[in-house]
Amino acid sequence: MTTLRNGLISTALAIFLWWLLVALTGLPPFILPSPERVATALWTSRVTIAENAVVTIAEVLIGLVLGAVLGALTAIMLATFPLARTLVRPILVFFQAVPVFALAPILTLWLGYGILSKLVMTLIIIFFPVTSAFYDGLTRTPQGFLDLAQVMRVTPTQVMLRIRIPNALPSLASGLRLAAVYAPIGAVIGEWVGASKGLGYLMLLSNGRAQTDVMFAALIVLAGFTVLLHWTVDRMAERLTRHYAPDQN
Repeated sequence: MTTLRNGLISTALAIFLWWLLVALTGLPPFILPSPERVATALWTSRVTIAENAVVTIAEVLIGLVLGAVLGALTAIMLATFPLARTLVRPILVFFQAVPVFALAPILTLWLGYGILSKLVMTLIIIFFPVTSAFYDGLTRTPQGFLDLAQVMRVTPTQVMLRIRIPNALPSLASGLRLAAVYAPIGAVIGEWVGASKGLGYLMLLSNGRAQTDVMFAALIVLAGFTVLLHWTVDRMAERLTRHYAPDQN
């Protein structure tokens, strides 16, 4: 409840400062529309914004789930097989070092203007944070736990499932929180490069038509969804950590 109250206060303060900036500087609406203009555009264009928002939300959610699952499995593979660490980790670092904007046109060329290229873009941008965070947690299992497992002759599979993974869940939770913030970025970048639907496409289209109020309205919807997604993932991550790794809290 406190978090919600603080969020509402911060939002109200930001809107007030926004209104004050427009009122004091007299900036034209095509540069910075007032909060009233954006609210009006949000209402009058609600159908168009909703249709495009559904597309972006689907891209983000599907990409987030696929990226999180693939990232977690990759981290387990890296922690289990030394050969995988030797061969796969340099590839992961290379893909993370390549700017996302450089990959977006290539993915659009290969996969088309549909949802698939956006899903892959979202997956790529969140895959590395999840993999890196979870792998770091898997390699930081307390040595005492591992020594005890060795004395009890526990199999490597049991060590992974019952000791290393539960101990690494807080790290996985941190990676998922980052992924929840990064996922919309990947989807919007993909829509900017080539799309016929989505909030990123709508923002680009509105900018070309000098409909700055609609562009800001779409941006606010995207930001609101991102905050809600982060909050939801954060709550789920806390429950996961509390249930399976109570000693980490």
